[in-house]
Amino acid sequence: MNQPEKSTKVFLCPMHPDVRQSAPGKCPKCNMDLLPEGTRFGMLRHLSQNPVMVVVMIAVMVAIMAALMMMRR
Repeated sequence: MNQPEKSTKVFLCPMHPDVRQSAPGKCPKCNMDLLPEGTRFGMLRHLSQNPVMVVVMIAVMVAIMAALMMMRR
């Protein structure tokens, strides 16, 4: 009567949500790591693993802040 529930975890690509697998792996379209469904900020986590992307994200944030400060004057 007390049967353990099967928890089937689904893994998907942050860039291609249509790519879904029942086990971890790589996306066949972009070769990104598949993340468990429901993982928040998966794209940000992936981008932060590449040092070049970290520099680009910081540069974009600084540029946006500078533009906002210039608009206030």
